[in-house]
Amino acid sequence: MSSSIFFRTVICGFIATFLMAMVAFLQGAVGLPVIDVGHILTESFNHVYQGDPYHIIFGNLAFNLVGIGLALIWVVYLQKRIPGNWLVQGIIYGVIISIVAGLIVSPVVSIAAGESFGLFYSETWIPGKLIIAGLLMHIVYGLVLTQSLKVAGVDGVNG
Repeated sequence: MSSSIFFRTVICGFIATFLMAMVAFLQGAVGLPVIDVGHILTESFNHVYQGDPYHIIFGNLAFNLVGIGLALIWVVYLQKRIPGNWLVQGIIYGVIISIVAGLIVSPVVSIAAGESFGLFYSETWIPGKLIIAGLLMHIVYGLVLTQSLKVAGVDGVNG
């Protein structure tokens, strides 16, 4: 991967993560739960320490780094392998991320924070709404990522 592709991918990943976070906050306006991933990560970090040494900045930094990492994974491993135009690819990637989040990431992070969301949020009081909210967030991430990569001229990595 050239440095140009790397930096364009990082910027696109940051943009997609930012817009996903905005959707996560705004979906409360349509009756879905507001999902503050930065706060959830901060609480996970602080759970094991006395006095909450980690500020929300660390949770948001981790959230953005994961979003950038997901963009790099897309460009390096998946962009050339998943068929379709940017729209179809974005939806597919968003659904994949949402499944992995509900099946693995959310249960692990919630347990680290001292609670359990369960698989696909089954141990919460609104699992259906959380599944829809997570799916919406991740599809927005996938669509913004694939469209911004198209605009940036990033077309995957060969080999």
